[in-house]
Amino acid sequence: MTNFNQIPPTTSVSQRLLSIDALRGLVILLMLLDHVRETFFLHRQVADPMVIDTTEPALFLSRTLAHLCAPVFVLLTGLSAYLYGEKHQGKKAVSMFLFKRGLFLVLLEFTLVNFAWTFQLPPNVIYLQVIWAIGLSMTALAALVWLPRPLLCVLGLVIVAGHNLLDSLHFPVGSAMHLPWAILHDRGWIEFSDSLRLRTSYPLLPWIGVIALGYCIGPWFAQSASATVRQRYLLLAGTSALTGFIALRLVNGYGEAHWGLYESTTQSLMSFFNTTKYPPSLLFLSLTLGVGLLLLLGLERARQRNWISTLAVFGAAPMFFYLLHLYALKMLYLTHVALFGLNQGNYFGFDSIWAVWLTAALLATTLFLPVRWFAALKARRRDIGWLKYF
Repeated sequence: MTNFNQIPPTTSVSQRLLSIDALRGLVILLMLLDHVRETFFLHRQVADPMVIDTTEPALFLSRTLAHLCAPVFVLLTGLSAYLYGEKHQGKKAVSMFLFKRGLFLVLLEFTLVNFAWTFQLPPNVIYLQVIWAIGLSMTALAALVWLPRPLLCVLGLVIVAGHNLLDSLHFPVGSAMHLPWAILHDRGWIEFSDSLRLRTSYPLLPWIGVIALGYCIGPWFAQSASATVRQRYLLLAGTSALTGFIALRLVNGYGEAHWGLYESTTQSLMSFFNTTKYPPSLLFLSLTLGVGLLLLLGLERARQRNWISTLAVFGAAPMFFYLLHLYALKMLYLTHVALFGLNQGNYFGFDSIWAVWLTAALLATTLFLPVRWFAALKARRRDIGWLKYF
């Protein structure tokens, strides 16, 4: 396990695992940027997909970079599950871990995570977001790991590539299929009671496909795997996904809003890369997973290890960072409202997207030390069972 008080040794094994934590850390920082945007730039909320005519390039870039977060994190969750099974010798161990940790994440989404967003107790609305999706995807993978690996890989590809065929399928409120379909594929509202509504922000089905694919690439990272072969597979998979994205995008059809040419080259490029996240389209996943796999390759091959080790600190304690940054952002927002009032209609907000970037950088720097402390504690105290869930 990495000692976060010093730079890890650059053996092939440490590079193999360090690259995973480093990529997770990178997308966590992009997530932080997006959550700062959602906290201090909510008066300029963007649609899904974004409206090119009314979205400035800097805001588009900030949101598009954040698109990497959920797909890469879910993919790495599947990959980490395979490595957990390799370490603990068997599918039974990994299945039980996935099931218990998945339920734990769902519980966190309903409690600590939702409270961090709303500060309402009892809540009027519960937003079922990425932690919910990861948790339920893990419980699904707990059952799917028993399938033969080739069949699991095919199933993952079919779900990711084929779920957009279901886009036109909807069930009205009152239908027996409304609730399960709202959870699986049709983002919407669930009226739980007169005083409580649930928002299925992250429809589940495509994320099950992504976590299955993450588990399928696990053998590339096994202790006995060749680094040369692994890197060749990462390059092939990443470039294939991006090639597929470009080819499908040029067709301008399946599962996605059409793109078009604008007077500005910048806006034309924005339109081309403007994809749908809720639920994630095939094109959205092809682009983000392709980039993610190539980043994983680049992080493993990188010779300069200092900054990679820094990224790995954030990636080694992802749930701790997630909860910590949400509450830090809420405290910052309430402090700004108390000091400066509401200056953007019903919100306090920054005037420029660059203030969002600056705040994200300062907050990442501030949170680094407590996250490093917790990551070191987690590595040192393996006898404390609950720490592994963070």
